[in-house]
Amino acid sequence: MNIPSRSPLPALAAGFGLSLLSALPAGAHGLATGGLLAGGLHPLLGLDHLLLLVGVGAAASAIDGTLLLFALGGALVGGLFGASGGGLPQAEVLAALAVSAIGLLLWRRPQGADRPAHLALPGSVIAAAVAIHALLHAQAATGELAWWLGSGISSVAVVMLTLIALKRLPAVWLTRLAVVLGLGGGLLALVPLG
Repeated sequence: MNIPSRSPLPALAAGFGLSLLSALPAGAHGLATGGLLAGGLHPLLGLDHLLLLVGVGAAASAIDGTLLLFALGGALVGGLFGASGGGLPQAEVLAALAVSAIGLLLWRRPQGADRPAHLALPGSVIAAAVAIHALLHAQAATGELAWWLGSGISSVAVVMLTLIALKRLPAVWLTRLAVVLGLGGGLLALVPLG
């Protein structure tokens, strides 16, 4: 039985459009406290964080591993900006939309190319997405090094496991993940998490 393939692009666009109309926060980021275990669990239990990290690993797997350097740069810039008191209006909504942007990036990735000629667009999307999330965490930072260490270890593990898994799975899984990220980010922007 042949099931006709339908483009998820309208659903992605609808999710993105609905999220733009929303003024609801994606969820409150709590204080970065609680030690190594709390830090390690945070990226796994925060749905927006988990989707972001899976998206970063997927982009590195599907587009280019160099995108991990863009993610690191975004984390540093966003973290320093947030720690110095910087902020963005509707940062929680932007954080959720960043997940949708990664989903769209994966959906529109070049097909059949091992490495795109330019990494500027995908790198910018990844760096901005990670920077927004890092900014929110840095604003909540209380200086507990153990929490940050646990969160960092857990985050790297999620990104790397995603990258490795998608290298081994059929390409259809990446397409499905792109749809989940696109719609998931839009829904997170509409629904308060915390």
